[in-house]
Amino acid sequence: MRWSKSFIPTLRDVPADATITSHVLMLRAGYIRQLASGVYSFLPLGWKSMLKTVQIIREELNAIGAQELLLPLIHPISIWQETGRDKDMGEIMFHFKDRKNQDFCLAPTHEEIITDLARGELRSYKELPQIWYHFQTKFRDEPRPRSGLLRVREFIMKDSYTLAGNEKELDESYKQHRKAYRRIFERCGLKYHIVGASSGLMGGTGSEEFMVPSESGEDIIVTCECGFSQNLEIAKSIPQKVAWKELERNKVHTPEQKTIEEVSKFLDLPEGQMLKSLLYITQTGDPVLACLRGDHDLSEDKLGAKIGEAIRPAEPEEAIKLIGGPVGFIGPIGLKNKIKILVDKAVDSEMPFATGANEQDYHITGYKLEDIEKYETCDLRQAVDGDFCEKCGKPLSMIRTVEIGHIFKLGTKYSAAMGAEVLDENGKGDAIHMGSYGIGVGRILASAIELYADKDGICWPISISPYDVIITALNMGDDKIREVAEDIYNALNEEKIDVLFDDRDMRAGAKFKDADLLGIPIRITIGRGVSRGVVEVFRRDNKEKTEVPIETAVKEVMELRQELMDQLS
Repeated sequence: MRWSKSFIPTLRDVPADATITSHVLMLRAGYIRQLASGVYSFLPLGWKSMLKTVQIIREELNAIGAQELLLPLIHPISIWQETGRDKDMGEIMFHFKDRKNQDFCLAPTHEEIITDLARGELRSYKELPQIWYHFQTKFRDEPRPRSGLLRVREFIMKDSYTLAGNEKELDESYKQHRKAYRRIFERCGLKYHIVGASSGLMGGTGSEEFMVPSESGEDIIVTCECGFSQNLEIAKSIPQKVAWKELERNKVHTPEQKTIEEVSKFLDLPEGQMLKSLLYITQTGDPVLACLRGDHDLSEDKLGAKIGEAIRPAEPEEAIKLIGGPVGFIGPIGLKNKIKILVDKAVDSEMPFATGANEQDYHITGYKLEDIEKYETCDLRQAVDGDFCEKCGKPLSMIRTVEIGHIFKLGTKYSAAMGAEVLDENGKGDAIHMGSYGIGVGRILASAIELYADKDGICWPISISPYDVIITALNMGDDKIREVAEDIYNALNEEKIDVLFDDRDMRAGAKFKDADLLGIPIRITIGRGVSRGVVEVFRRDNKEKTEVPIETAVKEVMELRQELMDQLS
């Protein structure tokens, strides 16, 4: 492709609303443009990279026997009501009515749709296992879209689904996907961690995430040199012990002291000796009080998993009605209503703690867990820096990351709820055992930029770069330079190499800056060296420059391209 005929609207200045590297560079390099908050247009360069990424995913899924289809992005809300996820999704789901006043939604995901397809078409265990996948646009009304392609409201996702006759078949399909995902991300040039994760609204018996290290990421993973690795949402750890003081039982006036930090300073106690009490409401309307050390944060994923249904923080008026005291002053001692109380296992049963008195502007001190009328101990806290590994006892590491893929064992959650079953060997109906596997295609591009970009711009892995080679002709008015550039361009095209020819009449410095910004892995610079019979070959990743004879330039570039490809295989 000739640059003079291309649509590549590069920008010199950093867009005001872009804060992270990938967002800044994709805008500046002319890969994307924003239409609305969390909604982007992919321009030709960005779309070429997307298509190359899609092709890698497609090849690896086809290799495990997956079959590609396409599912609708408009769903009748009734199908989501069969599993109850219409309520679970809450405001993140886009709702609308058609001209007949029927309720529909825009697809946030496709588990219900694939289950509906399976229950209508599959009859016998002999038809299983099946692997179906598609690439489709998803819509999620994120409350705070940000970070370019990392948190958006409309995005392209690869979903695949496995349909199995039993748990053993499901396990095998899950392992196949896990291996395929590793090949996909390695071919895309990404460094990643595989971590245990929360299944969240997807449900099921277990899941794992594929996470790319990035300071721009919104997830934190907890790892240990022994091999332990989990998302912070569910990570288990051994906490540091808190040094606590002896306390007498007392009711203390704490006017306007609501937060743990405020109260601990007011009472001159370490935050870890405060008992933090958080009131939640389950999907069925039952209250749950979660209690943990004041220096720890609650993992809502752990709490939700323990309860077994969706949860939400109680509203201030609900706290007053159920407990008698406002948020900031509630605690587990002497509750009038019967409320399920869960206490994090890191709370020392011998420690006298301070907690809310369930009365405006009052806290109580000197109570222990034995003073709570009835409670259950479980793991509720998020791991923190300074914690130790439960497997080996060594210090844990926290790494900020971007999620690029998530695989789930759904089991029979959806099939049982929607009546998707097949006849087993004995002619008895049995719910299909399902798995769900997702990849955010745009997140692969953003993650690659976050990993490899430098001060000059993007630095693509060659497999997902929009072009493999860029030819930079420094003086198109020079007949010899133009002739050599045209010959190399035509020869590379004949060899089916994806090449961009910068044939613009511009200064050399501007062309070099644009080439670096775009991040194309190999640059052929054609300039004064033609008088000596050479051109320059430049590697974008390590900035290595080599002069090569004009007559062997195409051969050497093709060899370098293959070398870069082989590094990803």
